[in-house]
Amino acid sequence: MAYDADVIVIGAGLAGLAATAELVDAGRKVILLDQEPEQSIGGQAHWSFGGLFFVDSPEQRRMRIKDSHALALQDWMGTAGFDRPEDHWPRKWAEAYVDFAAGEKRGWLHKQGVRWFPVVGWAERGGYDAGGHGNSVPRFHITWGTGPGLVAPFERRVREGVARGLVQLGFRHRVTGLSRSAGTVDTVSGEILEPSGVERGRASSRAVTGAFEFRAQAVIVTSGGIGGNHELVRANWPERLGTPPERMISGVPAHVDGEMLGIAEATGAHLINRDRMWHYTEGIQNWNPIWEKHGIRILPGPSSLWLDARGNRLPVPLFPGFDTLGTLEHIMTTGYDYTWFVLNQKIIGKEFALSGSEQNPDLTGKSVKGVLQRARADVPAPVRAFMDNGADFVVEKDLSALVRGMNALTEEPLIDEAELRRQITARDRETLNPFTKDLQVMAVRGARAYLGDKLIRTAAPHRILDPKAGPLIAVRLNILTRKTLGGLETDLSSRVLTEGGDPLSGVYAAGEAAGFGGGGVHGYRSLEGTFLGGCLFSGRTAGRAAAKAVN
Repeated sequence: MAYDADVIVIGAGLAGLAATAELVDAGRKVILLDQEPEQSIGGQAHWSFGGLFFVDSPEQRRMRIKDSHALALQDWMGTAGFDRPEDHWPRKWAEAYVDFAAGEKRGWLHKQGVRWFPVVGWAERGGYDAGGHGNSVPRFHITWGTGPGLVAPFERRVREGVARGLVQLGFRHRVTGLSRSAGTVDTVSGEILEPSGVERGRASSRAVTGAFEFRAQAVIVTSGGIGGNHELVRANWPERLGTPPERMISGVPAHVDGEMLGIAEATGAHLINRDRMWHYTEGIQNWNPIWEKHGIRILPGPSSLWLDARGNRLPVPLFPGFDTLGTLEHIMTTGYDYTWFVLNQKIIGKEFALSGSEQNPDLTGKSVKGVLQRARADVPAPVRAFMDNGADFVVEKDLSALVRGMNALTEEPLIDEAELRRQITARDRETLNPFTKDLQVMAVRGARAYLGDKLIRTAAPHRILDPKAGPLIAVRLNILTRKTLGGLETDLSSRVLTEGGDPLSGVYAAGEAAGFGGGGVHGYRSLEGTFLGGCLFSGRTAGRAAAKAVN
């Protein structure tokens, strides 16, 4: 039986595009399959903020940030906390990825036309000791054009492959099985779904119109994770994070369902670290949703007062932007699955950014004028839209009215005005004290020591209850599903391994399906800006390895 292509790639997200582009460069024939319509090419990367983790970049040096390979590796290993036998390959992938981020990553992308916003962001600041979780320095580089700007060069390379007759695009092809010939996985079968003209991200029809079966010398799985499948998220929820939340909102569409991971596992692939996952605690319901339960993550500066459902401040160092999973772990001990930010307009205007390409039209549209208008606005327009329309926002002139609004949003009126006033007043006194003992106030001052934060991300310390800084704002924060940190175990050539540690002949994996490399390159936690880069690095690796392996 003849082959239909040299390689079949399953999943047309960023990892799949990167793998396919490398195969095209090597002159290989590729079939690229995806269950969604062609207008959804690029997958979840399209919706992203476009953040990338670089080490000792020109952007960092211009901002007077001293970074190094040694410091980045220290931060990665302290954050990952590798402690399992199956972390052998994830650890090697982590070392390789830091080498990539400190080496050719930026130049490789720059040659393809990718550019970055000049101010480097500081995500996941940690707040523990030097060897623990977090970025010691700012490393979050925002792509000029956000997610679409990063997808574009790889989509272009793939479409050039189509024009050369090297790539066959198979959208609306849902894979349901992998099978072997002579011990090698070389056959991909599934269902053809009816054509769909729905907008990108919206639910598409699952009506089946036919079946397909393709054969190739190698198969690359780049089908993504499980974030859109809340049942699977709960089934894999780690004990260390407590009882799974009853209510979650989704940072990805429902078709990010993890089904392909199960298919690969049934074929003999080793799926590891399935209890490692990355969900955000600052999720808000999208007032203009694209998919079901569509949530947006707030990218906060450090000044908002973070309270649990009963109105108690979260413990040190669980400040906005410091430790995502540490905060999630604490929240799940409170008996409630939501928290609150309490702040004012002065803080929200400078410190709130919203994750997602559609929430940042100035950066996505590469508009210098738009960026300048955002900087001059009291509150950026996308944030203002949530203040006006968001179901999780309460905006009031005085604290009494704010508390009434907060209690009206929840099943139980848990916020006590007198206690909340006491906590805010105590915090406000510390902003006037240069010798403060409030570690959050210290963190705000520390953030403003970095020029980038002082310019655009951190408000000058001031009283939350200062009428001149108002109105007051409360934001109910939901748990937002997002990334799968475990996945198919792979060696440094992206070959999928069996439970015994041998390669599953013919099968490679990349992106979130491979835990962004090795089956869990991030370990327990992420340094942020590493998901898109992980798709690119593992996709590139898989494409190059498969290209060498086929005849």
